Amino acid sequence: MSSPAPLPKAELHLHIEGTLEPELAFALAARNGIELPYATADELRAAYAFDDLQTFLDLYYALMAVLRTEQDFEELADAYLARAAAQGVRHAEIFFDPQAHTARGVEIGTVIGGLSRALDRSQETHGVSTRLILCFLRDQSVESAMETLHAAVPYLDKFVAVGLDSAEVGNPASKFADVYEEASALGLRRVAHAGEEGDPSYIWEALDVLGVERIDHGLRCIEDPKLVERLVFARIPLTLCPLSNVRLRTVKTLKDHPLPKMLAVGLMCTLNSDDPAYFGGYAGDTFDAVRAELGITDEQLRELARNSFLASFLDDDEELRARYLAEVEAYDFG
Repeated sequence: MSSPAPLPKAELHLHIEGTLEPELAFALAARNGIELPYATADELRAAYAFDDLQTFLDLYYALMAVLRTEQDFEELADAYLARAAAQGVRHAEIFFDPQAHTARGVEIGTVIGGLSRALDRSQETHGVSTRLILCFLRDQSVESAMETLHAAVPYLDKFVAVGLDSAEVGNPASKFADVYEEASALGLRRVAHAGEEGDPSYIWEALDVLGVERIDHGLRCIEDPKLVERLVFARIPLTLCPLSNVRLRTVKTLKDHPLPKMLAVGLMCTLNSDDPAYFGGYAGDTFDAVRAELGITDEQLRELARNSFLASFLDDDEELRARYLAEVEAYDFG
């Protein structure tokens, strides 16, 4: 007897560089003549144990060295989309970090070109619609972010939004006010990581200074009742990543995650995998884990899936959004 189809869902917080599985890393390294400091894929996977966000980022950026050509980025995205589709993802809004590639001599056109080749055929190949979000590295300079935005202008038809990621503490959103203002003038949507390691003030700044429409992570909002009230009233989506929070020690164990409380107070939460190759699970694995460890009910899972489509940047295709929402409502948990 076959397993039931997974709950349809959108993934809104996914770093494509964080989907680099060890096996693919070794294959790309071999093709590009790069020697990795690990003997086998298993040895590399064993290194995916982190003390905090920074220890993760150190390995994350080091492994990007294997990504050199359009073909590399195309294969990376295609591998993610195949895995995501198998776990019920029907729509994916994918982050990429151009500065991490241009800093090592890979042109932004190579990155966007390769990713777009996979994304452009994703609906037909995998049954997954996609959007691309260009992220700025918040631990780099404002000048670097602005240069990146300007370099991306010839490719404006390939991405729909800008985001802000990497090391949060000490790098407040306000630093990038001018960059976000220019992105908005270009017609781009705005999201930002906030309230992962940083306190609630980082979320306030993302909202008030950058004018973001979604908060990536945002779990620490629960420490500030006034912020919670605002997020609930404005229906600002939070793209939570529980498995990531555990692996990066933001919460001690999954059982300690504030998701149940966040749902109880009416926050618009979504579930996402963040950097699934590093954090032990893709989108469907994340849904399974919170159901098992946090006692999230079937109807709460349906709410989380519904939220993911409502929070997505599908404004240009409301018919498709409505179709996905109908799939969520019709889903039988059995």
